[in-house]
Amino acid sequence: MEPTSAPSHRGAVPWHILLLTETKEDSADVGTQQGDSYGRASLITFSALPTTAQQSPDIFVKLMLLQFSEGNDVLLLVHNLPENVTQLDWFRDKCQPDKNIGTLTLNPENISNGPANRDRETIYPNGSLLIRNLIKQDTGIYLIKVTTVSGEEKYGQRILRVYEPLPKVHITVNNSNPLEQEDSVVLTCEPKSPGTTYRWFFNTLLVQPSTSHQLSSDSRILTVLHVTRNNTGPYKCEISNQMNAHHSDPFNLTVLYGPDGPIISPSKYSYSRGENLSLSCLTASNPPAQYSWYVGKKLLVSTHNLFIPSLSLNDSGSFSCLVRNSVTQFNRTMEINITVFEPVAAPSIQASNTTVTECASPVALTCLTDDTGVSTRWYLNDKDLQSAERRMLSANNRTLILQPVLMADEGDYQCEVSNPISSKRSDDIRLQVTRKGTTGMPVGTFLNILIGVLIGVKLTVAIGCFLFLRRSKRNPGQHDPREQQFTAPPLGPDAPRSSAVQSENLESSQWSAFSEFKMSVGMELLSRPEAQITPQLSLVMLQVQE
Repeated sequence: MEPTSAPSHRGAVPWHILLLTETKEDSADVGTQQGDSYGRASLITFSALPTTAQQSPDIFVKLMLLQFSEGNDVLLLVHNLPENVTQLDWFRDKCQPDKNIGTLTLNPENISNGPANRDRETIYPNGSLLIRNLIKQDTGIYLIKVTTVSGEEKYGQRILRVYEPLPKVHITVNNSNPLEQEDSVVLTCEPKSPGTTYRWFFNTLLVQPSTSHQLSSDSRILTVLHVTRNNTGPYKCEISNQMNAHHSDPFNLTVLYGPDGPIISPSKYSYSRGENLSLSCLTASNPPAQYSWYVGKKLLVSTHNLFIPSLSLNDSGSFSCLVRNSVTQFNRTMEINITVFEPVAAPSIQASNTTVTECASPVALTCLTDDTGVSTRWYLNDKDLQSAERRMLSANNRTLILQPVLMADEGDYQCEVSNPISSKRSDDIRLQVTRKGTTGMPVGTFLNILIGVLIGVKLTVAIGCFLFLRRSKRNPGQHDPREQQFTAPPLGPDAPRSSAVQSENLESSQWSAFSEFKMSVGMELLSRPEAQITPQLSLVMLQVQE
């Protein structure tokens, strides 16, 4: 700028200017005061340099941008002036006569206003310039020219920016009760003020453009698209310039929603007779939902809690909770089926047979109970018994059929009946299984028959031998009159000895046959596995040997 250039032969002198702002209430005659404060005014030090490079080492130079709002007063205070100053001139924008605000002449002292003075500027004897009641048109460059006795001119300048005062802002809204997922909300920061910046805050956080938040080009209008309950809360708008900022009062956006599907707790469906029923129904809704409890179509209570003391079997049924939002006109229902049970009694087992032979006829075990609506389980030796190929269960698990019966099926059987609130087991019933013999009949029966047969054979042989020996000792010519004997005529030279020889041969053949029988029986018994040699079998073997 023109004033900042000075002839180089005039040198360079730094100028220190004191900037003072004050309110109208605190303004006073400061023409003779040179200090650091005036009433409640704030004091800011700044300096301006001409374009020449030389500077006294004891001078502090700092450049600052000056900004003020309309209505404020500003004081530009000059200190550390050079000696032998004869004249001091203030200019606005340019150092030319029509831009002169005023002139201070020393020796003698005289202050005169220039053509650029607006009757709000005052120059004091110390060189300070006071501008009262700033307006936006006061924005500009303020220059000072100092002339010494030697005719040397020194220059300084400062930029002053004046902003319009920020208005008190507030928020307007197009819909104060938007419906969730259906309505969009437009928030506007009022009033509109040129040269200002707008920002929005939600829950103290700065709002940024997103898929749910749209801002106008100047950010004065905020649109919340398809509001949800998460958009509920306080919104603020901020208006600011380079001097200061103002915030609106918070606007609390309320979003109408719900009711959501109600939740019934506890989620317990089975109760014992005499137990208390206490249910709670809750849902999310704005405004809060209205609650009603029904059993069937009968209204029970109009609160979110349901309590029924000492349940009876007749209290079983379907309970429903109805929730309704009176503003959105939506309602939802949730049902819970409650069943009241009697504790079960201990069952008993009825068996078709408790002592059976392996692989013989099947065994049927039936679990007897007077309780209804119960489940049945079977246990063998306290272990859960599952259905298998040869373990058949009836449709309701009440009857267990074992076919065929094996030795592994021997043990203690129990049945258990249960309902959702209780369970009971029967007393044990023991199933005994005996092994099947190799002949196809049970081992015990086979041994008993074998013992009887051997004893009969032994007696028959003994009696036969006795009768034979007795007859052989008689006179060969004498015969029992009851005997009818046919004798063949003797042949050959040995005919006289034929009777004796015949008797001896008969006796020898009978004992030989008996010995062979004993041998065959013994071999049969000895061929059995060691595990089948029982005490009864040992007795049979002893009798055969005798």
